[in-house]
Amino acid sequence: MSDNSSSVNSVLDQISASGHKKVVYCNDPDTGLRAIIAIHDTTLGPALGGTRMWSYSTEAEALEDVLRLSRAMTYKAAITGLNLGGGNAVIIGDSRKEKSEAMMRSYGRFIKNLNGEFITAGDVGTNTKDMEYIRMETTHVTGVPESLGGAGDQAPTTAKGVFLGIKACVKEVFGTDMLAGRSVVVQGIGNVGEHLVELLRAENVEVYISDINEERLQHVARTYKAKPIAADKIFALNADIYAPCALGATLNDQTIGKMNFAIIAGSANNQLANEKTHGQLLLDKGILFAPDYLINAGGLISSYSELTGYSKKRTIQLTENIYNATRDVIKMSKRENIPTVLAANRIAEQRIIDIKKIKSSF
Repeated sequence: MSDNSSSVNSVLDQISASGHKKVVYCNDPDTGLRAIIAIHDTTLGPALGGTRMWSYSTEAEALEDVLRLSRAMTYKAAITGLNLGGGNAVIIGDSRKEKSEAMMRSYGRFIKNLNGEFITAGDVGTNTKDMEYIRMETTHVTGVPESLGGAGDQAPTTAKGVFLGIKACVKEVFGTDMLAGRSVVVQGIGNVGEHLVELLRAENVEVYISDINEERLQHVARTYKAKPIAADKIFALNADIYAPCALGATLNDQTIGKMNFAIIAGSANNQLANEKTHGQLLLDKGILFAPDYLINAGGLISSYSELTGYSKKRTIQLTENIYNATRDVIKMSKRENIPTVLAANRIAEQRIIDIKKIKSSF
């Protein structure tokens, strides 16, 4: 009895410490569904975030991931000027073996029961087909196929935002945002990473690529004339820019000390293993870090556009705001001599505080 009680207290303490509004555990033995939905903040609007399906080793690991991801979504929506709150969800399991129509539709019913407080989209391990299954049970889903009136694949928009974030950083470091002749290491060439490689090569950037999937690595290398490198060689390179586009926490005590990059700007979530410690470490080393939740906001922007009446033109306009938003973060970081991630957090938090005042006034 005491062990169960302490574990429940531990979970509630974790939720309380991270400032979350609500965490929902979803369990359906008939379909094999085991999921966690985390709603961080809804001051600016309903919580919108992706659903990730991953083979977590423990439920505690899944909870930690969904709490971090959902908090980042709050900040992502706030700093890009969207009227959305932050949320995220994880399904525990192997997406290649365990996912089914029944599981995704069951999950859709759990979302439906939240009455619009949480709206989902695709993420690692889920795709537009999965969103279509969820749509069969609830309207609170985005990223459905274009044939159903949705935005479809959000990877191109996400890559465009990262590309614009890179240009904003290059402008700061090199005095011009022209990319020709620069060198970039793209770690992880999934959907977003490949689209980023394409955009960079179109600007005549020297691109190095790394991925655990050797077949995909060689395919992308051939298609875009990029240079494949082994993962253990990344941090020895003297490239201008490092773009992490796989899983997070690649910026840590071990890797930062080896880095010779001028800029770090990629699409991966939670790139800093420890936001405070490693944000400061990059500042001290003179490496300009583009906060990931800002420059990878293209997918969220695409979802927001879909919710408000999807048009490609509107999505492009909203995504282009990432360039100026990144410049604003860099300016505050320089002015106050603080890490860029802290500057981004302050800008996002101030918007939430300002809107909260409006909402409480009448």
